[in-house]
Amino acid sequence: MPTQPPETIYVAGKRVSCDGGGGALGHPRVWLEMGEETAIECPYCSRLYILKGSKKAPAEETPPSDISADA
Repeated sequence: MPTQPPETIYVAGKRVSCDGGGGALGHPRVWLEMGEETAIECPYCSRLYILKGSKKAPAEETPPSDISADA
């Protein structure tokens, strides 16, 4: 049975929080820092966060994110 690939979320800042989504079915909230990179993967749920406007983001308009980010 095929599994779903991890979710990709485009963010405006290099500091993001992740709680896995789904309320009680998620994981503890963690803060992730990209540092010099333009993408980071959550160690709990494998969500991939990509900085909008970076080379890793699609060339066309990146989709909006409902995940808050601190600049």
